[in-house]
Parts: sequence; structure tokens; C-alpha cells
Amino acid sequence: MEVFDIRKPLSLHDLDPLFPSQMHISAGNQEVLVESGSTVYGYVQHGQLSITHAGLSQQLSAGMFFAIPGPARLGSFIGLACIRQYYHGAPIYGGPIEQLGRLKYIDGCSDSLLISPMLKGDPCLNYLYVPPHLNQTAHTHPSVRIGIIIEGEGYCLTEHRRLELVAGKIFLLPANEVHSFHTENSPLRIVIYHPDSDFGPTHEEHPMVNRTLVDGVSLAGENQYRTRKIAQNVTD
Repeated sequence: MEVFDIRKPLSLHDLDPLFPSQMHISAGNQEVLVESGSTVYGYVQHGQLSITHAGLSQQLSAGMFFAIPGPARLGSFIGLACIRQYYHGAPIYGGPIEQLGRLKYIDGCSDSLLISPMLKGDPCLNYLYVPPHLNQTAHTHPSVRIGIIIEGEGYCLTEHRRLELVAGKIFLLPANEVHSFHTENSPLRIVIYHPDSDFGPTHEEHPMVNRTLVDGVSLAGENQYRTRKIAQNVTD
């Protein structure tokens, strides 16, 4: 695990061999360019972020999170940008983030899916709340994790060292590295990029089709009504 300062510009590539990802710290003086066929996920820690996408310009304020498919340009800002290469997502942004997560996690922690996978297996953006006076169980993840501490303080223990975590720090956690988060008098609030998932809707199971009934029977799963090909936009 490595920890970086949010005010020092940095770009790292090839962060996960299975789910190609990049990390960019703009530090208020560098733009971030997102190529067509890739999607950027991130969080604005301070100030504002100007995003140009599909001919439109959008201003995001501190405390907001986002996902923007390329081609797109992110103006210089103070925050975190993670690019999932070879994946075309949807433009989504929101905030502010609630203090507690909506989902129960481990050891008293909670989390929320800020940006859910569009389809099962797709990338996602998560929020993790680690309460005060907590010693988390050591664990691993099967893919890279990139997080920004948005509030609070604590530390992370790996097999080899202790890393201090405070608001404005960004961490890069390689796949399969043993780690645990710990707090004393302050909680930790973290926004975390995941390049993949094993959760989300599928073509056979999703809220709209599950709650569509023919003669009182749900159309979830395989059946004669299943759409076989998604129509493409056609312009004359």
C-alpha cells in the first residue's frame, strides 16, 4: 500500500492487470483527459471541478463524486480521478455524501454504493465509514483499490508497516494485499474506486423485468419475451 498527498500532482498507470486502471491527482494544476472507450470515477475534495463531456460543461463543487465516460476533459482540481480503461460507463454525479453508509460492512463499519455497477461485473464507486475506536479485521481484495480520505483520521496496517491516513490523503492498495483500517478518537470517511464487481443487474435479472408480470408471472430469467438485441440509435 502507498499513500499520496492530494496537493502533489501524480499519474500512475497499469494498476491492475485484470481491470486496467489509472490514478490521477490533478493537484489543482493539471487537466485530466479521458479517452473514448474509458470512464473516469472521482471525488472533488476542495474547490470546483469543470467537466467537459459531449459538448456540455458541468461544474461540480467540493463534496461531489462523479463518473464520466470519455471522451471528456476534467479541468485542474483538488481531488481524485481514477480511469477505468476499456469500459464505457454512464455520466453520473452527486453529493454530498451522508455520514453513515446505508449498508452494513465488517466490524461495525458501513458503506454506500455511490455509483453502482451498470451491469454485474462493472466498476463502481463506494463510500466507507470507519467509526471511532475501531480495529478492523485484516483482509484482502481481489482487485486494486484506490481511496481518498475525505474526513477524519486513522491508520492502515499492512503486513509490513503502518500508514497514517488523514483528510486529503490518497491511498493505492494493490490486489490481494493484507490490510486493515484502525481509528482512535476520530472516524475515517473514505471514497473508494473499485475497478470491478461481482454484483449488479444482468439482462435476465433487473428491477424492471423482475417486476413485469405476464398472467401474474414475473418475466425474470429466460423466456420467450426476452429482448435478444438492444436497439441502437439511428440518425438519418
